[in-house]
Amino acid sequence: MYSLVSAPVLGFDLTRLGGGSATAEVLLRALRLSVGDLPVLAERLPDEGVRGPLWVEVESAARRMPTLKGLKADDSASALALVERAPIGSVDSLLTCLRYDVMAWTWQGTGRDATQSETAASATALLCDAAVASYLREVLDDTSRRMLGAGWVSALRKLPAGQPIDLGPHHYAVSALLDRLRSIRANDLARLVQSAEDARRNAGGWSPAVHSASWAAYLSDRVRTAAAAQMLLVQAIDTAAIPLADRAGGVWNMLSGAVQALVVRDLLDTATAHRLLAPVVAALGPAWLG
Repeated sequence: MYSLVSAPVLGFDLTRLGGGSATAEVLLRALRLSVGDLPVLAERLPDEGVRGPLWVEVESAARRMPTLKGLKADDSASALALVERAPIGSVDSLLTCLRYDVMAWTWQGTGRDATQSETAASATALLCDAAVASYLREVLDDTSRRMLGAGWVSALRKLPAGQPIDLGPHHYAVSALLDRLRSIRANDLARLVQSAEDARRNAGGWSPAVHSASWAAYLSDRVRTAAAAQMLLVQAIDTAAIPLADRAGGVWNMLSGAVQALVVRDLLDTATAHRLLAPVVAALGPAWLG
């Protein structure tokens, strides 16, 4: 299940999907929307006569996504390829995250009584169209994909630039790490892969450390900040052209943990910060830490 709190899980899936970087861009822009942006999105939502057939195709395409169900243990090469590509979450969980987490501020009331204005509901629907168009890029036909994304592309031309992406009190350290990744060289990548392998062999304490960093983000009201950082990481890894097998094999987890730690670095104990940051420092040096 995707949520902003579990953005590293969403990021792990996006970094292994052909349309993941574009999906991350939709989420990043959605995280920076304001009330004044909603009418711009809403007025570009196609009517149900257009959207209905498109979403029938979305449901069909979603069933064609890689899945670990029915995995055969006797075909190791196919099994490995499937494990590398199969998402942990689903289209439904992506849509739930968009509607109720990213766009939480557009809802009035609580629980089952919560409602959106017609404008907010239409704006959210347009975001959902754009997100599934990219998330399902590998299994959705080109015509449906373009039609689903057309309203969003049109809206982007009219939307103001929006606020800069907020990376919190450690903005420069997070940005420096992302910049370092975007300009990575072959020897850097080799060290990164080796460091991820070493970290995987000595995985003790990694999961509790990531949990602590995520909990710190929640308690300090930096959940959206941390989620934005994870989406930027998806794009930085794409820019770096890190191979899929390496992303799935440990590089994403290592980098994601480091980004999560940087966002809340002032709130982590030394041992937790070291556990999440040390493997990346070992691979890329300490200059980006600031």
